[in-house]
Amino acid sequence: MPYTAPIKDQQFVLKEIAGLEAVLALPGNEETSVELVDAILEEASKFSSDILAPLNKLGDKGHKLVDGAVTTVAGFKEAYHQFRDAGWVGMRAPVDFGGQGLPALVTMATEEMWCAANLAFSLCPLLTLGAVEALDHHASDELKAVYLSKMSSGEWPGTMNLTEPQAGSDLAQVRSKAVPQADGTYLISGQKIFITWGEHDMSDNIVHLVLARLPDAPAGVKGISLFVVPKFLVNAEGSLGKRNDAYCVSIEHKLGIHGSPTCVMSYGDNGGAVGYLVGEANKGLAYMFTMMNHARLGVGVEGMAISERAYQKAVVYAKDRVQSRELGSDNPAPAAIIRHPDVRRMLMTMRAYTEAMRALTYFGGAALDKAASHADTVEKQRNQYLINFLIPIIKGWNTEVANVVTSLGVQVHGGMGFIEETGAAQHMRDARITAIYEGTTGIHGMDLIGRKLVSEKGATCNALLSEINATISELASTDDPALTAIQRGLTQAAQAAQASADYILNHFDAQPKHAAAGSVPFLMLMGVTLGAWLLAKSALIASQQLKAGTSDIEFCQAKIITARFFAEHIASQALGYHYEITQGAESTLALPDELF
Repeated sequence: MPYTAPIKDQQFVLKEIAGLEAVLALPGNEETSVELVDAILEEASKFSSDILAPLNKLGDKGHKLVDGAVTTVAGFKEAYHQFRDAGWVGMRAPVDFGGQGLPALVTMATEEMWCAANLAFSLCPLLTLGAVEALDHHASDELKAVYLSKMSSGEWPGTMNLTEPQAGSDLAQVRSKAVPQADGTYLISGQKIFITWGEHDMSDNIVHLVLARLPDAPAGVKGISLFVVPKFLVNAEGSLGKRNDAYCVSIEHKLGIHGSPTCVMSYGDNGGAVGYLVGEANKGLAYMFTMMNHARLGVGVEGMAISERAYQKAVVYAKDRVQSRELGSDNPAPAAIIRHPDVRRMLMTMRAYTEAMRALTYFGGAALDKAASHADTVEKQRNQYLINFLIPIIKGWNTEVANVVTSLGVQVHGGMGFIEETGAAQHMRDARITAIYEGTTGIHGMDLIGRKLVSEKGATCNALLSEINATISELASTDDPALTAIQRGLTQAAQAAQASADYILNHFDAQPKHAAAGSVPFLMLMGVTLGAWLLAKSALIASQQLKAGTSDIEFCQAKIITARFFAEHIASQALGYHYEITQGAESTLALPDELF
């Protein structure tokens, strides 16, 4: 099924919710205008729908590994070269190395399109940007000169090599070794798993960022260093030299994203892979965390994007599939299933979740940009605290919700959704990894309550809830029945969020396991509450535009209806999450291990 980028909704959220003009007014963004952003979105829409989307189903067949070399499915290499040559890879890359240096908020909208059109393909350039960010912040000028221009252009994609078979998410267990050599290089040896796009034929070189330990490194995370390990070594004049001792030994057989080769990489099987130290020894994990904000936001974008794709497909099918007569109709002929109430409930759930995710994600993107470059140091710091608080919610809630939305997409198709031929199942399979990427939801739940909520004594959370209460007051001052209904749902969610935050703050020190048992419910509660809030703001703006005589009447009406549906059908989940957080810890922890 074709993919159509939701440009109108993207533009609305960028301008009305995320505050695009304020982001473009930040230092360094002076050359980017709203008109330029609109033009970028139009061109990105064409590329995503015309080039990337048709390859999505083909990529699901998977790529081939022969003798350590991955051959991609027909069309992927050509699409990547077009993507690279059009400058899409370098949108967020630093200007000093050939990138365009565009705000994260702007690139986030195009990344949504790449992820929705072809999630597996999009992972290659997105990981490259993460590697570029890490090197730009921490590598020596010599390393930057060799690699960053090539990576920023997309000519040499990058990867991140963190996980090992025995380590999983616990990077303190990393065992890969780095032995210093007389010429200042290091010989890297060890095995890394789950390396996305670790080997492929879309480029002449691949730049691996690899975590490893020096011989005298201290134990644990304090003894991890970061190294650049290229697939091909680079000669002094910049040409490619000999093949490095870094090979893909297998491709994982996965549930989804088959169009992205997830590699088991082996370093040093033939004497040692040549690597170059990034920054200082034993600071590798801290360096990798430099790009984690973007990476985790990026995974949140993936969840939102694949939900949009599943929703579009479900709508087309529901309008086309004819089955059973319409309830309450005198016409005995079968109707399109979109006329059936429960199908409409499912479609509205998919739509409301997706629009809430987009609003929340773009809102976070604006905070990320302000934290990076706002001229006012107080505002800069405030936004840093804000994005720190939002990231685990955007990453965790979006991706958990994506699993709900894509599953509903299969359900709308009925039995045909379970048949691979329709493509609905691929979206569900592809979405599943997003809740695991860059840390599972449980990891982000603990990050949210421990490092964000408790460490700040609730300051950022309370500031957000104050803003939400201001919106509630604004809704309460209207006589519009739809806005009144939205206000009721949002009020319930906000009250549950405040009470839950207070409970965690009061119990975290004395009963840490009880608080931890409610960490994911709290994350989900905050996602629901923030989503309801931002859709409520959207409804208020749409209502004002209708009163002002906008020509886009149907779009504004749809905004209000969608926000009301979220408030009445989804925001009520906050009450259940609150009960879990405050009443459910004891039963979570009570069962002895041997009885599981």
